[in-house]
This record gives sequence, C-alpha cells and structure tokens, in this order.
Amino acid sequence: MMIELKVKKYGNSLGVILPKEAAAKLNVLEGDALYLTDGVNGGLRITAEDPNFSAQMQAAESIIKRYRNTLRELAK
Repeated sequence: MMIELKVKKYGNSLGVILPKEAAAKLNVLEGDALYLTDGVNGGLRITAEDPNFSAQMQAAESIIKRYRNTLRELAK
C-alpha cells in the first residue's frame, strides 16, 4: 500500500492529513499519538505503537518477578 500525503503549513509547523484508509490501517482516532522512528536507508517510519513500550514492559516484568511475594501480599 502506498498513499501520497501532501505537506501543508500550519502556523510555524508543517503537517500532513491522514486519509481515512491510512488512519484505519494504523487503527488511530483523533487525539491518538503517532511516532516517527528511524527506518531503513535513512528514512522514517510512522507507527501508532510506542517504540519504548517493549522496554517498559521488560522492566515491569523484572520488577514483578523480583517482588512477586510482596505484590501478592499487597493484593490481599
């Protein structure tokens, strides 16, 4: 799928409008966050997935494993 986007000036910034098909493919609604990450060959990639989410989940899982008994007691 390739969709052409037009860049427009909004105040002192530049922006693009996502067509309905692109928003549906990204599964985003008004107010959702999008992320630009480094892509291949110096390009950029746009995604609706937080690039830091997996690192945050790994940290949370490590804490849950380390304090499993404490968390179990607090849940009572």
